[in-house]
Amino acid sequence: MPGALLRKYFAKAKKMAAIQTASQIQMDYMKLLITQLQNQNPLEPMDNDQMASQLAQFSQLQQLESMSGSFAEVLKITNRNYANSLLDKNVTFYTENEITGELEKKVGKVTSAFFDAKTGQTLLGVEVQNGEKTDQYTLQLDSVVLIEN
Repeated sequence: MPGALLRKYFAKAKKMAAIQTASQIQMDYMKLLITQLQNQNPLEPMDNDQMASQLAQFSQLQQLESMSGSFAEVLKITNRNYANSLLDKNVTFYTENEITGELEKKVGKVTSAFFDAKTGQTLLGVEVQNGEKTDQYTLQLDSVVLIEN
């Protein structure tokens, strides 16, 4: 019986648009578990092993969620350090020609590295000499295809 209720609960949870954290899911599970215990048939009590197994899975999910958050922070710091290492270096990247739609190769000097709080990305400011004119570009780190001193 608990397995069927859990499957029904998780099917409903999948349909929800909002993303829940492991802690929120665990709290919902505890509410469900209490309801099941209050309404269980005394002649067919819930399986303790199954309950313990499910609680252990929630604990593992919380740990993975925590590790994922930590990894995301490490990745942000690594990207910032990488972007800072590109300062004053020449980078090659491609842009789309507004008229023809074709890709054009550009080579420019990285003049700044900054974090965009709206997108959560580390970006590069690049200056490209175009004859006597200097064009300014803002690039994502993955747009860079070649780095030169």
